[in-house]
Amino acid sequence: MFKFLLRKLPSVLAVALASSIIAFFLPRLAPGDPAIAIAGPEATLEQLTAVREQMGLNDPVIVQYFNWLTGVLQGDFGQSFTMRRPVAEVILSRIESTLELALLSMVLLVAFGIGLGILAGTERSKWARVAIDGTITFLLAMPPFVIGLIFILFLGIMFPLFPISGEVLFSENLIVGLHYLVLPALAISLAQASIVARQLQATMLSTRDEDFIDLARAKGVPDGKITRQHVLRNSLGPAVVAIGLRFGDMLAGAVIIEAIFARNGVGALAIYAVQSRDYNVLQAIILGAVLIAVFTQLISEIVLAALDPRIRLEG
Repeated sequence: MFKFLLRKLPSVLAVALASSIIAFFLPRLAPGDPAIAIAGPEATLEQLTAVREQMGLNDPVIVQYFNWLTGVLQGDFGQSFTMRRPVAEVILSRIESTLELALLSMVLLVAFGIGLGILAGTERSKWARVAIDGTITFLLAMPPFVIGLIFILFLGIMFPLFPISGEVLFSENLIVGLHYLVLPALAISLAQASIVARQLQATMLSTRDEDFIDLARAKGVPDGKITRQHVLRNSLGPAVVAIGLRFGDMLAGAVIIEAIFARNGVGALAIYAVQSRDYNVLQAIILGAVLIAVFTQLISEIVLAALDPRIRLEG
């Protein structure tokens, strides 16, 4: 395990460096001047110059980048331009909401993805197979925000079973918090779960054609035991990799879903940072999202090696 992590370290550092460059320069490609966003459209030229000088925006861009990167390496992400608070403090004040949403979405992604994949990859009647395949295809075609709007319409307005906006944190009330979290978590996870399910279905159907499955049948092994001990175990690897890859998409989808359900998380903060040209906040969010996705991918590789003994992390 240690050798595996050590071998991955150069690529992780390279991704982190590339992410820092993208996170720093991407917000600056957007039109608009953060000094105007802070000082207001009626500010004089002298006032705008003073604001730019105070925020370090008069320095060459490359100098600004290295100043920011040096601060990040020391754990200092700078000050929010608009909120006048440390960026880390601003993000931490919103992180609980987003963490709750991400964790529940991941649980639902694994449950629905693996569950639907197993149902689709095992032998069923014709109509059951049509229903399962149709469900997966429908979810594959639906972007998360459309699923969110459908839930709002049917489960929030026509049949008001769940709240459609706002939030209650788990630290305040766990049960009520879950009630607020169900619809946004389902909206994020279902589309991603369908991708995992389709991947698992294809691998299970392919595994069923292998010679060792025919041998097990010839020995009289019950079909249920063949599915559990041979087909499923040999098919879970690609699904685990797909789950790791889907986590990055879930983080991207969370930004839109938080806006739709009026949750006050990091996604909503990212939208505010874009609108107000708050570069420091936006840079920290982009960099953090990429590093979390990389960490999740490493975890999925470790789980994959645990499921398939042919794969050795130390390879």
